[in-house]
Amino acid sequence: MLKVHPTPPAATPSRRAFLEGAAATGAVLIGFHLDAGKAVRAAAGPDLSTLPAQPNAFVRIAADDTVTVMIKHLDMGQGNTTGLATILADELDADWAQVRTAFAPADATLYANLLMGPVQGTGGSTAIANSWFQLRKAGAAARAMLVAAAAARWKVPASEITVASGVVAHAASNRQARFGELAEAAASQPVPQEPRLKDPSQWRLIGTKVARLDSAAKTDGSAVYALDIRRPGQVTAVVAHAPRFGGVVAAVDDKAARAVPGVIDVVRIPTGVAVIAKDTWSAIRGREALVLTWDDAGAETRSSDAILASYREMARRPGLVASERGDPEAAIKGSAKVLEAEFTFPYLAHAAMEPLNATIERASDGGYDVYAGCQLHSVEQAVIAGTLGVTTDKVRLHTQWAGGSFGRRATPGADYLAEAAAILRATGAKAPVHLVWTREDDMAGGFYRPTVLHTLKAGLDAKGAITGWTHTMVGKSILIGSPFETMMVKNGVDATTVEGASDTPYALPAFRFTVHNAREGVPVLWWRSVGHTHTAQVMEVFIDELAQAAGADPLAFRLGLLSSAPRLSGVLKLAAEKAGWGSPAAKGSGLGIAGHESFGSYVAMVADITAEDAKVKVNRIVAAVDVGIAVNPDVIRAQVEGAVGFALSSVLRNRITLKDGVVQERNFDAYEPTRMSEMPLVEVHIMPSTAAPTGIGEPGVPVLAPSISNAIFAATGQRLRSLPLDLSGMKGV
Repeated sequence: MLKVHPTPPAATPSRRAFLEGAAATGAVLIGFHLDAGKAVRAAAGPDLSTLPAQPNAFVRIAADDTVTVMIKHLDMGQGNTTGLATILADELDADWAQVRTAFAPADATLYANLLMGPVQGTGGSTAIANSWFQLRKAGAAARAMLVAAAAARWKVPASEITVASGVVAHAASNRQARFGELAEAAASQPVPQEPRLKDPSQWRLIGTKVARLDSAAKTDGSAVYALDIRRPGQVTAVVAHAPRFGGVVAAVDDKAARAVPGVIDVVRIPTGVAVIAKDTWSAIRGREALVLTWDDAGAETRSSDAILASYREMARRPGLVASERGDPEAAIKGSAKVLEAEFTFPYLAHAAMEPLNATIERASDGGYDVYAGCQLHSVEQAVIAGTLGVTTDKVRLHTQWAGGSFGRRATPGADYLAEAAAILRATGAKAPVHLVWTREDDMAGGFYRPTVLHTLKAGLDAKGAITGWTHTMVGKSILIGSPFETMMVKNGVDATTVEGASDTPYALPAFRFTVHNAREGVPVLWWRSVGHTHTAQVMEVFIDELAQAAGADPLAFRLGLLSSAPRLSGVLKLAAEKAGWGSPAAKGSGLGIAGHESFGSYVAMVADITAEDAKVKVNRIVAAVDVGIAVNPDVIRAQVEGAVGFALSSVLRNRITLKDGVVQERNFDAYEPTRMSEMPLVEVHIMPSTAAPTGIGEPGVPVLAPSISNAIFAATGQRLRSLPLDLSGMKGV
């Protein structure tokens, strides 16, 4: 059993650090620590290939030959544990059957996300991208140290030693040793700062289908999720939150709640009233027995329609300029044809399979141990420390498997973890507290994908070429008012709000994109693919409308505007080819195409649908993706398939609505996920590439909606823009 350092000691390139307890367990930690300053510089313009090799942070080799790769990111089901381990194991030449993973502790000096700066966290589909060179170098350095140890033991030149599948060998003397036999000796070897990385032709694991490391445990039930944590003496807490966002407790009558069998205590915390009990059911029953009065003086009390009406009013006024070139108004004025469109998007819940939860306890050393699906480790550690009135070194995060997130566990204020810490503090830390949000708590608890309005106008000349394009967007910023504002909001423009539209790759001769930052009281957050969730729908459907007005083929029209975007053009062509684009469609059927770049990855989809009397059946989705080097093609395909399943319900029906400020959809009966019977056949084609890998956790989501919208137009001649698609008035042809 490997023993993890809660906070690894500082080290320099000349020092080796050994795993605490190595003598007892036979496990060794080799290498040195990352300079946090490098991470700061990486955020500005990273050349991640220049970072030093740090095998001690990322690889542990035990006497039983197991190789444990330390995972600095959260795995919410996207399979990054397998992908990250693949990178290191290939450079190490480990035996895949011996590879294991463990979640790293919270320590940004070691485990910063190199594309976020000096912050440990997971998001933006960056896990593979920011770790690519880091883990290759760690694996290559560890391999070189094993070779050096063998060369010293056998007194032979290191150049004559080979490594394959966890075995170090010297053919001339017929000697060999497994990794576990050499690990301790290897730890005393100098760490090579520029280890030789493999040529791609030498890769054995990268680019192949290797078995996912988490599949067996998740299949047989042995995988431990945050919801599974049970600490000695643990109690369970649930919280009564205000029914309206911004509401606060005015009065509490907890007499009946305290009389419920199993209820231990009732405490007030900043976010509501917590009921603590011996088990979850007792806590829920105790909460139901509370008599609460809420003060809604500062609450959001409007309904969804009223909020959207205010957006339309804002859109009529000048906004903040996010991007512009030329004079689009003048260009449109002289056009042969002018098109206008409005797109609206509702609030969306993340609706992960595992609702929010966390366990926190005070340890005998005065520190605090936290067990959760930790996604923004640095933020969470700081927020918990602040809530408990201690320094961050007193807070130890134990990351667990997470049953989904889609962005919800990554709040800039670490909301549910702060709530767990507040409950522990309010109860005097007498027992470990497991905070559990029910499905209704999770669904109605806020931090939704923002509701958004887009209005567009564009012109075409007599030959069908775009003359000008004006674009206005209204939505609440995710980042304004958060710790990330200074980094990602410029001149009032939130980069995550306008991404995918203000930076469109289409060669539009005159273009202006303006944005209004709404200020309603509904808390919002990134939702799988963030701004691209709405901007891809807007851009790709409106481009399709312009193609139709120009009398052009939608694919050809796009390609004519993408001469400076070869990778996006490439996936569009590949998806179209594999889908049989241009073939005659049966009556009531149609193909729709869309392409989009997000998080450095390029995805195109062709949707094959059948439409009949207000019903749409998505038969087939043909996807083409360019994610650079495909570390694990099977995981990439799975993520695109999963993205289709995840996003399809948001295309067809899902929305969060408010009535007088109260959320109406509180469980899966009213917010129905995609059914297995609805799931289309999904084909995923991966573009060959030699570029450094990018991410795939999110980029499969944005293009699904516009490909379906455009296919509906092809089948019926009816243009459905806003999401979810309103099929009520649609008729088949």
